[in-house]
Amino acid sequence: MKIAVTYENGNVFPHFGHTEQFKLYDIEDGKVVCTQIVDTAGNGHGALAGFLSGQKVDTLICGGIGAGAQAALAEAGIRLYGGVSGGADEAVNRLIAGDLAYDQDVHCDHHGEGHHCGEAGHHCAGNGGCRE
Repeated sequence: MKIAVTYENGNVFPHFGHTEQFKLYDIEDGKVVCTQIVDTAGNGHGALAGFLSGQKVDTLICGGIGAGAQAALAEAGIRLYGGVSGGADEAVNRLIAGDLAYDQDVHCDHHGEGHHCGEAGHHCAGNGGCRE
């Protein structure tokens, strides 16, 4: 299993399409055996699924993510665990243990409104909106 986490300063970055880095985790026998931080090289929403597929990722942990990116990940065969916040390493360990809290209906569709998912005072809501 290879897990990617949207990454910034040790934490899950709150918006898939704006992430500048992923932390990649190779998992064998239920344990992390290797980690690597990779730059996205400025790829946007649509290209990131291809980028992850090229890295042989089969699972993604992220914060907010739009419907188009979700569709691209599904088409690439990448399992999505969205709506996650906090430490990246902790999220991966929780996923391995089977107790990662995530939002299977995560959605973020307020692009261009001057704020980002997870930004102070704004949080992605499962219904596709932003709650304050």
